[in-house]
Parts: sequence; structure tokens; C-alpha cells
Amino acid sequence: MVRVENYAGVTDLPLTPIDIQNKEFSRSMRGLSASEVDEFLERVAKDFEELIKENISAKEQMSQLKEKLSHYHKLEETLHNAIVVAQETAEEVKRNASKEADLIRREAEKDANRMLDEARYKASRILADQDEVYKQAQIYKMRFRSLVEAQLAALEMEDWITLDEQSEEEARRGA
Repeated sequence: MVRVENYAGVTDLPLTPIDIQNKEFSRSMRGLSASEVDEFLERVAKDFEELIKENISAKEQMSQLKEKLSHYHKLEETLHNAIVVAQETAEEVKRNASKEADLIRREAEKDANRMLDEARYKASRILADQDEVYKQAQIYKMRFRSLVEAQLAALEMEDWITLDEQSEEEARRGA
């Protein structure tokens, strides 16, 4: 950056287009052409003024871009946090679903075991009832056989005929 020398020869302020336009050079014999120096200084002042405007514009644009960049960094951080939260939520949902599936599986196993136990109990009751019915049938068969055998034995006895005839005679006498 170009600095202006003050009267003591010390540089302290940055050079401005006005400083360039107002700069006066000391005259010497056979010195520079004043009109060429003025024309050149005028041109330098315009170019320098344009550069300052461009610099200000660039600084403003850079400031806006920094703000946008900051905004995008915040947005990126927010999105990153949202993704992390979404991943954590998804993991929690998976864990809960797994727990629920285990609970449903255990309940289903319990229900299945209960049904199997009930079916086994009913099957054993049916078998016990079948055995009881078979025993009852065997007892009935033996009693019936005994009855039939007793009746056959009674039929084979000839005494029942004579007893029957005596009953008829007694009935006639009494009548």
C-alpha cells in the first residue's frame, strides 16, 4: 500500500485518490512537463479510485459470502445433528421392535406350550376314559356272560318244568 509522506517526511496515512490529484511536485530547472505530470496523476487517481471501489465491493461480497458460508455451516451442523438423531431414533426403534418381537415370540411359545399341555391332558383323559369304558365293557361282558350261563344252566335243569306244572295245579285248586 502506498503511503503519503507528511511535511516531516513520515508516512502515516494510506494514499487516496484526492492525495494523488492534489500532489504538487517541486519545480526544478529543466524539470518534468507539468501538463504530462498532471495528466498522468489524473489517470493514476481515476485508476486508484476504481481499485478502491472494487476493493470495497470485493470486501462486501466477501462479507456476504462469509455470512452465507456461516449459514451453510450452521445448516450442515443442523443436518448432521438431525441425521445423528434420526440414526439414534432408528436404532432405538429397531431395539424396541426386537424387544417387542421377543416378547411376542415368548408369549406365542407360552401359548403354544399351554395348548400342548391342554391337548396332552385331554388326550390322557380320553385314553383314561377309553380304558375305563373298556374295563366297564369287560365287566358288563363278564356279568352278561354269567347271567347267560346262569340262564342256560337253569334251562338245562328240568326242574323248572315240574315247578311250572305245580304252580298251575295250585292255581286251579285255589280257584
